[in-house]
Parts: sequence; C-alpha cells; structure tokens
Amino acid sequence: MAGKNAGGTPATEALSAAGIGFTLHPYTHHDDSRDFGPEAARELGVDELQIFKTLVVDIGTGRPPLAVGVVPVATQLDLKAFAAAVGAKRATMAKPADASRSSGYVVGGISPIAQRTLLPTVLDESAQLFDTVFVSAGKRGLQVELAPNDLLAITGARWGDIAR
Repeated sequence: MAGKNAGGTPATEALSAAGIGFTLHPYTHHDDSRDFGPEAARELGVDELQIFKTLVVDIGTGRPPLAVGVVPVATQLDLKAFAAAVGAKRATMAKPADASRSSGYVVGGISPIAQRTLLPTVLDESAQLFDTVFVSAGKRGLQVELAPNDLLAITGARWGDIAR
C-alpha cells in the first residue's frame, strides 16, 4: 500500500506522518444519500463487513463524555457491550452536531483517525478477520484502506466485541 497523501485530510496527514501504509479509495458520493457506509461499499465493490463506520457515542460520564466505536457497516453498535468496553454505565448515540464538533469531521465522513478531540476508541474485533479494512478518510466520498493493527495503533484504540 502506498502512503500517498492525495486525500489531504487530517486522517491522511496523520497516517503519512506516522509512516503507516494506506491506500485511498475515492468514490462518488450522492448528496441525497444518508446511508454513507453502504453507499461506500456499493460504490467501491467492497463487502460491508470490511468497511467500518465510525460512531461517536455519549457515555455521559468522565472526561470526555464521548467515546468512539468502530464497527462494520453491515452491523450495528451494541451500546450495552460498548458501554462495558469503555467502563461506562450506559451509552447512547451522540447528537450529530456533537459528533461533528468533537471529531472535526462532517457527519458521513467522520474518520476514527486524527479526530480533533482524542476520545476513548474501541475497534470491533471482527476487523482482525481481514488483512486490510476500510474507514472514512475524513470526508464523504473517500475511504482509506489500511491494516487493522495499524488502525488500532494510529487511533489508540482497543479491541472489543461491540458489533451485533
């Protein structure tokens, strides 16, 4: 994989600076689409289990009160399992405006990499089934492909069984 910074997002800049190999995959985002992950899978011809979505979650306690779950687009985040994984009593999906403000990315293009605010992050353990996974590169219509262990390292995440 190349470490090209053609995407020019905080995520691609962080990957390049860390010397992590990655491949960018641009695709046509349709403005009327709100099903961002499945759209990326369709446009790129990639299995929905190999493309991961980044979800900002309100855990209500601690500093910060938000955390990040990264799960395959074909699944849903198990909020109970996620809360347990981050040591919280409960977890709910963050408001879109809060997710955008915290991450520094637009909803539908939130990358787990190089978020504005470093948040506790859990990567679903199913990522280990693949040599590479895809996540948003930081804008709609652009995915980055990289090794799951590299994604874990660059985000400071931990593994968890958080998808259902």
